Amino acid sequence: MAAAEHGEKDRETQGLGGEEGEEEMESEEEERGDGSPEGTGQSSSDEEDEKENEAEIQRLEEQLSINAFDYNCHVDLIKLLRQEGELDRLRRARQKMSELFPLTEEIWLDWLKDEMKIAEDDSSREAVYELFEKAVKDYICPEIWLEYAQYSIGGMGEEGGIAKVRSIFERALTAVGLHMTKGSTIWDAYREFENAILGTIQPLPGTIPSAEQQQMLNTQLERIHTLFKRQLSVSLLDMGSTYAEYEEWSEEPISENVNQTYKKAIQQVEKYKPYEEALLAAETPKLAEYQAYIDFEMKEGDPARIQLIFERALAENCLVPDLWARYTQYLDRRLKMKELVLGAHDRAVRNCPWTVGLWKSYILALERHCVDHGTITETFEKALNAGFIQATDYVEIWQSYLDYLRRRVDFTKDSSKELEELRAAFVRALDYLKQEVEERFSESGDPSCSIMQNWARIEARHCNNMQKARELWDSIMTKGNSKFANMWLEYYNLERAHGDIQHCRKALHRAVQCTVDYPEHVCDVLLSLERIEGSLEEWDAAVLKTETRLSRVNEQRAKAAEKQAILARQEEEKAEQRKKSRAEKKAKKPKKAKTGDKRKAEDEDEDDEEWGEEAAEQPSKKHRGEEQSEDVEAEEMETETGLFGRSTSSTGQSESKQKLPATKEQPKIFHNPNKDNITVFVSNLPYSLSDPEQQLRNVFSGCGDISQVRVVFTNKGTFRGYCYVEFTEEKSALDALKMDRHELNGRPMYVSPCVDKNKNPNFKVFKYSTALEKHKLFVSGLPFTCTKEELEEVFKEHGTIKEIRLVTNRAGKPKGLAYVEYENEAQASQAVIKLDGTNFKDHTIQVAISNPPLRRQQDSQEASRSAMSMVPRQAYGARGKGRTQVALLPRSLHRQNTTGTTKTENGTPQTPEASSGAEGEPRKMSNADFARMLLRK
Repeated sequence: MAAAEHGEKDRETQGLGGEEGEEEMESEEEERGDGSPEGTGQSSSDEEDEKENEAEIQRLEEQLSINAFDYNCHVDLIKLLRQEGELDRLRRARQKMSELFPLTEEIWLDWLKDEMKIAEDDSSREAVYELFEKAVKDYICPEIWLEYAQYSIGGMGEEGGIAKVRSIFERALTAVGLHMTKGSTIWDAYREFENAILGTIQPLPGTIPSAEQQQMLNTQLERIHTLFKRQLSVSLLDMGSTYAEYEEWSEEPISENVNQTYKKAIQQVEKYKPYEEALLAAETPKLAEYQAYIDFEMKEGDPARIQLIFERALAENCLVPDLWARYTQYLDRRLKMKELVLGAHDRAVRNCPWTVGLWKSYILALERHCVDHGTITETFEKALNAGFIQATDYVEIWQSYLDYLRRRVDFTKDSSKELEELRAAFVRALDYLKQEVEERFSESGDPSCSIMQNWARIEARHCNNMQKARELWDSIMTKGNSKFANMWLEYYNLERAHGDIQHCRKALHRAVQCTVDYPEHVCDVLLSLERIEGSLEEWDAAVLKTETRLSRVNEQRAKAAEKQAILARQEEEKAEQRKKSRAEKKAKKPKKAKTGDKRKAEDEDEDDEEWGEEAAEQPSKKHRGEEQSEDVEAEEMETETGLFGRSTSSTGQSESKQKLPATKEQPKIFHNPNKDNITVFVSNLPYSLSDPEQQLRNVFSGCGDISQVRVVFTNKGTFRGYCYVEFTEEKSALDALKMDRHELNGRPMYVSPCVDKNKNPNFKVFKYSTALEKHKLFVSGLPFTCTKEELEEVFKEHGTIKEIRLVTNRAGKPKGLAYVEYENEAQASQAVIKLDGTNFKDHTIQVAISNPPLRRQQDSQEASRSAMSMVPRQAYGARGKGRTQVALLPRSLHRQNTTGTTKTENGTPQTPEASSGAEGEPRKMSNADFARMLLRK
């Protein structure tokens, strides 16, 4: 008891608010005196600092009044208010933040310590207890539980105080007592508390305790024995010291049962040790290590340990939606404890409010545990305001809520309050998608009208109201769905089950007339209906209708096929003409022995490079013609000794105008194709290099030993701007590829594998992504004067930025576009919510998750698709292709890769290895390579 009181007194005298501390500050001020120059200067400086801080506090409060979900703004405001000692304002700021977000361990501990310092009477202590209760619900944190238990010791002198302390310690053991590395601190503190109580009831030396005193003494000793035994049965690190302490404390030998449980616990520690060591060695947030640990605990099957490892992982990865989803799913299916399950769901949506799946699971959990209707509706309204990043997310959350409302209705009654509420919710859902969602995303997210379909089915099946169902389906068809066979067949099935034959027949006749994707299927269904239900006249009418329709469809398909064939022949003729043109041009040039036919396989049109990542919001520029592109390509495929010059090129004319001194004819060096794997092609070099060979040797010397540098000259001896660098080892060539886009005399040089374009005409240095990249943002509408630093200053407030790329054209001029890559999808989602549509340097910027389009095929295939508009389309479903799937790649990038496809991320293959062989796959570029390429154009 004395030890406990002494510890509480120590805590009360620490930090701001203690009486001794205030007296010391006052005496110090008196010693300095008001008239001292130092004191005057310090006072003036303090006043300026206070004014600056107050201005910043007001700015932060104003910003939060505009956007209450700005997490970083909350943190900054709390830090400033704590620094200024504004206790009331600080308490309000913390309260507001805790209502919106779960607070971190650091924020909670600061808040709790500040409140403990000023808690004097019983009412203020109760307020601190309530604050502790909130803190332990946000995250399972051993430090907060330990602080809670130690603070409660200060109130043990009150009635029931000791029992309350023990209750808090037991709860702490349940929550974090199994924590391998930190759980022992709770056990040790609990035993110290019981030992302190034991010391207060020990009889004085030389006295004989009464029977009542002896009973109390024996009971207290048994408590401490029990605590030791319980701790030794739990797998914790450094259990040996606890065992040794028990041996020293106990007057009797340790029992065999305790020894056996202790040995089992030690064996379990050896199982857990590799995972704990991996966590200690890993860097934050250690997600992969925690995932492996969770998998191990799931196999072991101990619910308490599974819950604890999930909580430990979430404390460091609170913005990972998949981890929350896995945890809540486990709690829903295995533990099924209402308070625990709903608490976890609530924390999940507060941490990751942009994830619709977590909200759906939360609503289901609330319904599953019979929570009142008002709470579920309130939760749904919060979900609507959570700021989802896709239009389809709003459709999903509405559908979940409507499913819940439908399950509340008793359809045995003709009318009820619940049924009217369901119908009103359907109306509101349709209005919300049309107004709110379409205004933000330019689409409702529900092109197939799935919500309206469900409403129609409910009216038909449960309410026997086919008239209302038909009205709804009529509205569905007027929204562009009448051309899809599956929509007509859905309506037909509804009429077949709950309507009448006349409406079924009418629907199928309209379907035959309107369907454009699968008319044959609709015709078959109509004939099947008449075969079973129809009269002879109705059968004849159906046959005539279907034959007429199919005849017209076949005619249209034949015309489309003919048009496709014509386009294909035209493409072949153009290709043949280009081939003849190149052959004639080569025949006019003097014939000399070729030493190689190698060149860099660069992208044909770098000006449109950014289209590979995103369907850019800027209009595309006109590209060079096919023939011109092929002619330039033919010119570039010269011999390494510079046999031919570009007599018609502007570069050649500018070179001749400069009248550079003539150079001696270079010796002919024949290229050995067997050395392609140790050779790189370097282009885009400055023509003004005085000694290209020596300068390039200096540039690539760090990559390894260079066998030779083969510089390409014109027949007049002038440098053509590209060359070949041959190394002695393949590793050196691979290292040289990393020099791509390295600047030489202010100009980025292009370094690529040595590939024969005749053998690999479809070779490309890198490919483009067509997958949604949730950790990367596409930013448009930027001012052309925007710099990378300015953009980083804005976006870094919402997470850790890995890379920022400003998109430029070939001339290096900005296009007002950028890509911002975050560490994870949670940070990117937050940035979209906070920054989309905001003002940046007097420009309204658009921020969206990077969602690159699908690549189009070759021109002939694209033309055939447009010509074959009546051919049955692929089974995309009623929604067809989404808006973001439209391919907008430039024509020069339509070549198909013949060496297979590789999953990429914004131009970056995920396998970093490169192969520079002429017959192998193209070198795969890193993300940094692709970034440098974009930034330096």
